[in-house]
Amino acid sequence: MNENTVPSQKNIKSPILLISVFIIAICGILYELLISTISSYFQGSSILHFSIIIGLFLSFMGVGSYLSRFIQKNLLGWFIQLEIILGIVGGLSTLILYFAFSLTPYFYGITFLVIGILGGIIGVEIPLLTRIVRNYESLRQAVSDVLSFDYFGALLASLLFPLILLPNLGTMKTAFVVGMLNISVAILNTWLFRKELKNFSFLFGLSWISMVGLIAGFIFSFQLVSYFEQFLYRDQIIYSKQTAYQKLVLTKWNQDTRLFINGNLQFSSQDEYRYHEALVHIPMLLSENQEKVLILGGGDGMAVREVLKYEEVQKIDLVDLDPEMTRLGEKHPIFQKLNKKSMLNPKLKVYNEDAYKFLENSSEYYSVIIIDLPDPHETSLGKLYSKSFYGILKKRLAMGGTFVTQSTSPYYAPRAFWCINKTVESEFDYTLPYRTYVPAFGEWGFNLGKKTPQGSTNSLVLSKEIETLKLNLAKKKETTDFRYLNENMLEILFYFDEDTKKIETNINKLDNQSLIHYYEKSWDYSNIKKVQGPRN
Repeated sequence: MNENTVPSQKNIKSPILLISVFIIAICGILYELLISTISSYFQGSSILHFSIIIGLFLSFMGVGSYLSRFIQKNLLGWFIQLEIILGIVGGLSTLILYFAFSLTPYFYGITFLVIGILGGIIGVEIPLLTRIVRNYESLRQAVSDVLSFDYFGALLASLLFPLILLPNLGTMKTAFVVGMLNISVAILNTWLFRKELKNFSFLFGLSWISMVGLIAGFIFSFQLVSYFEQFLYRDQIIYSKQTAYQKLVLTKWNQDTRLFINGNLQFSSQDEYRYHEALVHIPMLLSENQEKVLILGGGDGMAVREVLKYEEVQKIDLVDLDPEMTRLGEKHPIFQKLNKKSMLNPKLKVYNEDAYKFLENSSEYYSVIIIDLPDPHETSLGKLYSKSFYGILKKRLAMGGTFVTQSTSPYYAPRAFWCINKTVESEFDYTLPYRTYVPAFGEWGFNLGKKTPQGSTNSLVLSKEIETLKLNLAKKKETTDFRYLNENMLEILFYFDEDTKKIETNINKLDNQSLIHYYEKSWDYSNIKKVQGPRN
């Protein structure tokens, strides 16, 4: 038959088949994004996991496309059966991965298997649908229509996932919804082609049983997530929410409350004061002025609490991308108790936007800038530790002002820590690395920079800085209570042992993201994250 010859059976079946292609494409992309997101939550390194999972998915689709040539009869029956299997496995995919990570040591193997099943089935289905549509259109039109609907579906899915599905439903409910979409395609096509299917009753009944199962999973998804999350955290989960940007989990055991973001420990209420006093007071005491303070991150309000100990402070701007995080800091009773309701202070103004863009668009000059952002485990965070970012930050820092950035652990991630230090040095002549010990997540580091006039000596004499800090801290302690810092232990903060001493590294730039590579090689996600819980 000539490719331009159009079969006579033109009716509603062709549009329904093309709609099926559209839905399958949406589901396929959503499964890729879901598995990549979950793997990043559990194992870190979002770039690595997204790249590998998408590559594997496409590879298995290629395998499926090759295998489709061996299906020569009963194309509709094969398509519907595969769609049912796809809906069941895809709908349960998040549940399967939670189970694999929480209760088995075979997360990667099970993830590989799930990707293989989903990618392989989708790879088989697209050629099958093209051959089925060929019965109602010319070959040229069939191929064109199928591929067009496939690509448009992929585009829609890539928009739906980050903007609507993930922030509103979370990973578990999204998986069940996507699985139901696949089963809906199976039900629609089974009914539409009922006269052509020899096993219509079986397929129709199986489709509806699968649909009911997925609906039940959707309804009880909260209980399912809570059950498996309890294996991921040592303590009782008292708050859990997937936002548009991250997964927030709050746990409690006796008097210890802990915040986790994407499975990573952010603070323990038992010792967070050690971290926040070191983070805030060193730059505040070394700055020549404390009138205007900018905090990047820190939506929990603890850094604000420490800044407000200075009466000289007239204005605090806090920039945190996630409005849900700042809402917790403002309104949750546990956070209000820990931060002493600092997020409600009239001196504070909150901006829920990207820190990089905020600095680019700002015209303010700040006396002190405090960076309390997550660790650089992906490019969106790595840019906030880059040379260009520190260059922009320097423009917004008042003369004689200081800035500090939390800089991961100089013990667990020494190359990452010293990479941040070298990157800060590339923009600031006056720099100072220091560290402290926080029992909840171990040795932790910071890097400080100070803006000095051009042409000044800018030579840093550590002993002189320590003496300045001792004097300023002694004066401050006359009116302020400190739980951790005192004059006698200041020297310890600036001392680095042999196993944490300075290492030569590259400068972190936007076009190389060296810091992320150092960071990924340093942290053993499978052990440290679950047992020790680093702040990242």
